[in-house]
Amino acid sequence: MIKHGLWVLLLSALVAGCSSHKVKTTNHVPIDRVTAEIPEHLLLDVGVQLFDPGIDDAADSDGLIFPEVRKAESRYMAVVLAETLQVSAAWGAVRVVPPASSSSDVTVKGKILHSDGETLSLAISVHDVSGNHWFDRIYRESASHYAYNDRLVNGADPFQGIYNQIANDLLDHKQTLKDSDITNLRTIAELRFARDFSPSAFSEHLSQTQDGQYAVIRLPAEDDPMLNRVRRIRERDYLFVDTLQDYYGTFVREMDGPYQTWRAESYDAVVTQRELESEATMRTIAGVASIIGGIAAAGNNSGAGRAAGQVAIAAGGYMVKSGFDKREEAKMHSETLIELGDSLEAAIEPQIIELEDRTITLSGTVENQYDQWRALLKEIYKAETGL
Repeated sequence: MIKHGLWVLLLSALVAGCSSHKVKTTNHVPIDRVTAEIPEHLLLDVGVQLFDPGIDDAADSDGLIFPEVRKAESRYMAVVLAETLQVSAAWGAVRVVPPASSSSDVTVKGKILHSDGETLSLAISVHDVSGNHWFDRIYRESASHYAYNDRLVNGADPFQGIYNQIANDLLDHKQTLKDSDITNLRTIAELRFARDFSPSAFSEHLSQTQDGQYAVIRLPAEDDPMLNRVRRIRERDYLFVDTLQDYYGTFVREMDGPYQTWRAESYDAVVTQRELESEATMRTIAGVASIIGGIAAAGNNSGAGRAAGQVAIAAGGYMVKSGFDKREEAKMHSETLIELGDSLEAAIEPQIIELEDRTITLSGTVENQYDQWRALLKEIYKAETGL
């Protein structure tokens, strides 16, 4: 028969087992930079699409999803990745673009798999304008509590290592391309843009396979008036997309303060909740084990055995109740996270876009405004060509 003292040691060991902590670091993967100057005609433009917030996939499996925060993160993280790519000095123009945009030489798509201040997990897919897939990879990083201490990290993003690694992987793939490959991609990008505006004039210059691969059949004349008009339209499109960069940059600057505060609070709440839930489980298991052992001891014929059994049953009941109390405390932290998420809602309102040469009233979100802008460009092109 297990003696009372042994039960106490067992319970103490079970409860103590839930207090362990993971050791994390604030060190990040360094970003690879290109030191030699790249000729302009060999620079590829990159479009970083707004990330998929991953709300639908996570809604059933993760109780710490706040839709408005995820929508804000989908923009914030795309901007941080674009800024990181610019630091590598390996690319031409790097722009954050709406999902409808497909005219970039290289397109980066991202999806948020998990984000709670402690851990960030992203699914990244990269392809070029010819339809070639560069890679699909999942990136994951855990932040240290010290990552939210500005005096230690000097304002760096707590998960900067993920963005650095994505940028490094993109650079590694780019370096496998020949100069002729890069020139071909730039040509395909221009012809695809031209074909969108004038299919009758430019469809014969490109071929497209059933699996989405593009190839150049023949080049238009350099002085082709239709091509020159398309190039002017494309410059206007760049102007609008560059205006979007101002919007996204302003958005990130305004969001940064409350978002990093939310992340830090979320980090503490998530860690505390996990520890409380673990402690609650351990306490419940220990309590049930103590009750079972107490019942067995209470059946002993000796008076000392029955007394020890009653003590174990009482201790087990207390442990079970304590476990339930810990679960309620964890639930309170979940509610705190919801309140923190709601406080960020005011920072993600869409804005009206103003162009340098005119003011155009475009309704809806920035993404919807871009769709309206492309429709307006097509009207301008038709008016200029008399179509």
